Amino acid sequence: MAVTEVDIEYLARCVELAREALAAGDEPFGSILVDADGKTLFEDRNRVAGGDATAHPEFAIARWAAANVPPVRRIRTTVYTTGEHCPMCAAGHAWVGLGRIVYATSSAQLSGWREQWGAPPSPVAALPIATVAPRVVAEGPVAEFEDEMKGLYEARFRP
Repeated sequence: MAVTEVDIEYLARCVELAREALAAGDEPFGSILVDADGKTLFEDRNRVAGGDATAHPEFAIARWAAANVPPVRRIRTTVYTTGEHCPMCAAGHAWVGLGRIVYATSSAQLSGWREQWGAPPSPVAALPIATVAPRVVAEGPVAEFEDEMKGLYEARFRP
């Protein structure tokens, strides 16, 4: 499945959420969960600044979906997100049985940028979603968002 104009619109909302996170002093990540009919079910941004390093929006989506979306509907959802899921979030996504993932930037891109800026690496390996959750359909990165997301990441992670 190719990334569509509709996917681009949902990713643009994720970028808005990432900007909100950065403005609130947090890491710039944002994600939304969309059902098969195109309805946004849940959206969130990173909230790790409060001290909980697991407060990623993708993980919040998995937990919310487990409590609020029947399993038969979960597989037909799409998670849109600014950054490729980390291993924790990819595992949560797979365990809950969510559907497709579309991400704006990859873990490899972010790792490379952090290294380029002399920023400390992530404490978790930058594994592709397919390595952690091989049956999950994941698409990205989406080139239209590379420069904007790189700028948001740089504002947060560059020493």
